[in-house]
Amino acid sequence: MEKKTIRDVDVKGKKVLVRCDFNVPIKDGQIADDTRIQAALPTIKYLVENGAKVVICSHLGRPKGEVNEKYSLKPVATKLSEELGLNVKLAEDVTGNSAHEMADSLKEGEAGLLENVRFDPREEKNDDTLSLELSELIGEDGIYVNDAFGTAHRAHSSTEGVTHHVETSVAGFLMEKEIAQLGAVLESPEQPFVAILGGAKVSDKIGVIENLLEKVERIEIGGAMANTFLKAEGYDIGSSVYEPDKVETAKALMKKANNKGVEIVLPVDAKVAKLPEGEELDSEKVETAENKKVKLYTEQEVEEGKGESLEGWQILDVGEKTLEHFASGLEGAKTVVWNGPLGYTEAPTFAHGTESIARYIAAGNAKCVIGGGDSVAAIQKIKKNAKENGEDTKQFSNIYLSTGGGASLEFLEGKELPGIVALNNAERMPNKSNTSTSKNIQQEK
Repeated sequence: MEKKTIRDVDVKGKKVLVRCDFNVPIKDGQIADDTRIQAALPTIKYLVENGAKVVICSHLGRPKGEVNEKYSLKPVATKLSEELGLNVKLAEDVTGNSAHEMADSLKEGEAGLLENVRFDPREEKNDDTLSLELSELIGEDGIYVNDAFGTAHRAHSSTEGVTHHVETSVAGFLMEKEIAQLGAVLESPEQPFVAILGGAKVSDKIGVIENLLEKVERIEIGGAMANTFLKAEGYDIGSSVYEPDKVETAKALMKKANNKGVEIVLPVDAKVAKLPEGEELDSEKVETAENKKVKLYTEQEVEEGKGESLEGWQILDVGEKTLEHFASGLEGAKTVVWNGPLGYTEAPTFAHGTESIARYIAAGNAKCVIGGGDSVAAIQKIKKNAKENGEDTKQFSNIYLSTGGGASLEFLEGKELPGIVALNNAERMPNKSNTSTSKNIQQEK
């Protein structure tokens, strides 16, 4: 899935629209985690250093198509200014007068930022009028760069639609890296290849499991999604969250895995909390709830008095024996893909399993690609602690942390992502020269 990148085009003197993923956590007006901003800096710096006039575009949060100060990109503009050593101007709108004034005022080697693109209700609808307006910010010879892998699975105006209105659409360095790393895992993984899957729902991972069954020799399953598989195997899961309508799917997946000689490894023990069934989990409530470590038994074993019932208890993390099984399966692995936490990591008491496997992988030599916010956060936490303790962080060089949650999942499913497919495939709109400019569109609103 090789794509042209900004290295392949001359950007000097050109206006360049860069779609980044600056959907960062904001707390009290400050950026709590700038990982996504740091990931996009190589592309922005390259464009600035090579004389481009850089118009940056991103979303933040879910403002539902309305202007909401809570989701303003002002903190991002401030952070970018600090990192780039430039005054990164922030437009007051997306494609209105302020955006045009900002874009038109840029000199070579300067950068500006559009306000949250999701303030415009047309963005998530992939409305062609917004796509056209975005293209007009950079003019006839402008270049579009998509460096937002985290939104590449969305066909929105700023990720897919705009490419139909510009001659040149290429990948940024982060997008290039994501495609290369995830692509290598799927196309030419070194064996043995092991997958670790966690998170809440089997329904989110069916496609991933189906695709990986053709490539891996072992799949280790944790998180709440493991409860559905355990239920399918006849285990007593007490009041644990699971998907009743996916029990038969889980059975079918395990049968298919068995037929292909792929081992599916489920938890054999767990850490559970005493919580009411059907009540939405809350980190504070979970953290203060009564908890204990248990061995898992089948419903038949419980009925026969051979095991302890979990009635009234919820499985919220994998146990030590399970971690031993998972670790033994990872021993000698050459390629590892991990997506999703193994427990309810929102509560520190139930983050042990996720953090333990993260440490095990970090200490190994397997080429590892990790996607999904919680599993990525576990590795980042360990790296941070190691650095603070003066440890050698080169031990993490075998691990690639993907910036895409849903995007990396769909990539692992083998799906084509609209934001990637659109690159290099721009089709000029035949009536573009006869279409009203975005300024006119704005005035007509």
